[in-house]
Amino acid sequence: MLVVVVVLGVALAAVSAASGRTQRSSAQPTWLLFTADPSGLGVEQLFRVTLSGKGLKQLTRGPDSSEAPAFSPNGKRIVFSRLGAGIFSMNVDGTGLRRLTTNGRDNSPAWSPDGKQIAFLRPTTSAWTVWIMSSSGAGAKRLRLAPAAGRPSWTAHGLLIPTEGDLARIDPRSGRVQKLFGARIDATGGMDTTAVSPDLSTLTYVGPRPPVPGDTGCGEGVPCAVFGLYIENLAKHRAPRILERDAGPATFSPDGKSLAFVARNHRIVLRLLANGKSRFVPTGKITPTTTSPPAWQPS
Repeated sequence: MLVVVVVLGVALAAVSAASGRTQRSSAQPTWLLFTADPSGLGVEQLFRVTLSGKGLKQLTRGPDSSEAPAFSPNGKRIVFSRLGAGIFSMNVDGTGLRRLTTNGRDNSPAWSPDGKQIAFLRPTTSAWTVWIMSSSGAGAKRLRLAPAAGRPSWTAHGLLIPTEGDLARIDPRSGRVQKLFGARIDATGGMDTTAVSPDLSTLTYVGPRPPVPGDTGCGEGVPCAVFGLYIENLAKHRAPRILERDAGPATFSPDGKSLAFVARNHRIVLRLLANGKSRFVPTGKITPTTTSPPAWQPS
């Protein structure tokens, strides 16, 4: 019996490795990545913390801001952008730093489900364009048939980009649009803040909301611009609604049942979508910022 169990365990491990999704031990913590400005000088860095608030650690340092983190499918590597320097990857503990691109404006990296490729954005004179490279940074190429894009998402259902106020699935080899979902994403601020649930039923983005009644605080009787985190049901084609006022961009949990975002009080919120219940993730003396959505480590 012991021999059978051992053989079965080896076989399962081999299948998992072949799929590019090496399983993590259930005893290992699940990490959230977030941005913060520890120096107070406007240079943001990446931090990690468990869902319970334990294990807080600063992962990046240096004179350039680090943002837009994303986990590899097996949860063992992190890819992120460093403003003015390019896209980098590193281990979950901050070791093993590797530079993947040298264009200082590359941003919004997203890992493919098999862990072999990374999609990212690079600007031209007129638009943000979609690029693909290997997870090691080799073979970077522009997807020339892809339309101007916002923050990409790469799920088991395909490579997705917000474009011209809609959500599109594109061919990861050419960029050709395969499907438009009929989404209603704010085209001014929502393109860079869109997140899509794993099953493609729901998306979120940050967009403007109606001004505060009576507010004239921005001079000459003009109300100040205010924003909110919107949520939209793609499956039932329901109009977007405000989920949270003055919150930053969100990310979905791996099972799609919860959202993580930074609220107006600069605290990380975990919200169950089924019932709307929320709780905060303690981050000690470190104050999260809303530049990038938190990144949720795959199970």
